[in-house]
Amino acid sequence: MKVSILRKLNRIEEAWNQIEESLALDKFNIGILFEKYLLIRDRVLNPVTDSEFPTLLCGNIHTCIEYSLDLAHTGLFEEAIELIKIGIKEQDGAPVYPMALYYKAWFESQNGDLTTSLKSLKEAATANPDYCFPNQLEAVVILEWAIKQNPADSKAPWYLGNFWYNARQYEKATENWELSANLDDKFPTVHRNFALAYFNKLNEPEKALAELEKAFALDKSDSRIFMELDQLYKRLNFPTDKRLQKFEKYVSLVEERDDLYLERVALYNSLGEFEKSYDLSMARKFHPWEGGEGKATGQYIFSLTEQAKKAISIKAFDAAVELLNRAQQYPVNLGEGKLYGAQENELFYWLGCAYKGLGLSDKAYECWEIATKGLMEPAPAIFYNDQQSDTIYFQGLALIRLNKQEEARERFETLIRFGNQHLHDEFKLDYFAVSLPDLQIWDDDLSKRNRENCQNLIRC
Repeated sequence: MKVSILRKLNRIEEAWNQIEESLALDKFNIGILFEKYLLIRDRVLNPVTDSEFPTLLCGNIHTCIEYSLDLAHTGLFEEAIELIKIGIKEQDGAPVYPMALYYKAWFESQNGDLTTSLKSLKEAATANPDYCFPNQLEAVVILEWAIKQNPADSKAPWYLGNFWYNARQYEKATENWELSANLDDKFPTVHRNFALAYFNKLNEPEKALAELEKAFALDKSDSRIFMELDQLYKRLNFPTDKRLQKFEKYVSLVEERDDLYLERVALYNSLGEFEKSYDLSMARKFHPWEGGEGKATGQYIFSLTEQAKKAISIKAFDAAVELLNRAQQYPVNLGEGKLYGAQENELFYWLGCAYKGLGLSDKAYECWEIATKGLMEPAPAIFYNDQQSDTIYFQGLALIRLNKQEEARERFETLIRFGNQHLHDEFKLDYFAVSLPDLQIWDDDLSKRNRENCQNLIRC
């Protein structure tokens, strides 16, 4: 601020000295560097070229927005315009960030240039909206102003709705999205946002479904919306075969995303097409993603285990042994290794059954002994690495095979007791919860999920 005042008073040498002192303390002081740029440009006090300052910005438009707002707050609108224009120019051919244009328009209006301001507003309204999400409090002022100045702009209320939704002001968000949709009903993302609000905040799942289906109909190349739509179908209990038909219709979209591809694998498993599911798992290289832990490996194990059970049922015991041994090794293409201490009670129970079928009783008993190991007290299975209660169930089955009826009964009674004790527990997600069993797009009732799990334990 002091340098700006000295520059305005034409006390150039003092301004320059203040710049040098400031940069000695902080060589990355963007505000000071911009003042230096202005002095060099206007006074030619130093042989440094004009291009030095824009280069230091590294094409980061958000840096320009923050510092131009600082300038605007002090009434230096000409300088704010100059700085944000540099940022817009330095985006290296990338689409111009829309909020930069809205801010520029407001600065120009405050500086008295209404003609240029309206031109900037129209440019902002047609800018590529991808990856634009306003987050400054000043954005509310500027976007509300933009809506009044250019009532035909459908994007300004959409951006403002995004801001309010993030701020948990859901009524304001939906009001602005409604205005945006009324101005441009062909913009898919506003309908997608409506779907989130209707389902997660307004408890209107039918409206959510209608909006999301409309969003996908408007842009059938958007794999993200396809994924969200399928997850909504899943939450609303759409038939598995109908969901799979849609996956097969849009295979190219499915292959764009690991989560979509894996859902296709899971659908085949759900329909009993275990060989197809396994082949699909092995045909893709998965990449780790937060929230995806245990999912690719889980479908891989499930498909092999179910194939082995089928083999046992037709007395193809050698094939069952091979499948169950394979299930204990995670191929590299799944993108995840086995957790230390992984509970594989089910695998070893069925492996024991296969060896028994081959007449190898010693090996069978050895596998069943392994299947009895592990934690014997159930816990709420909310996260993927929580021990699932079925591991204890298979401990009980293995104990029966070992002729240890009393111990088996204790395992089953433990499950029933846990189910009765925790049937009415209430659950709420911790802010830092990760590795949930499902994609958290649509709000879920974890207490309901717990009740269903406990009811299954009681019926074991």
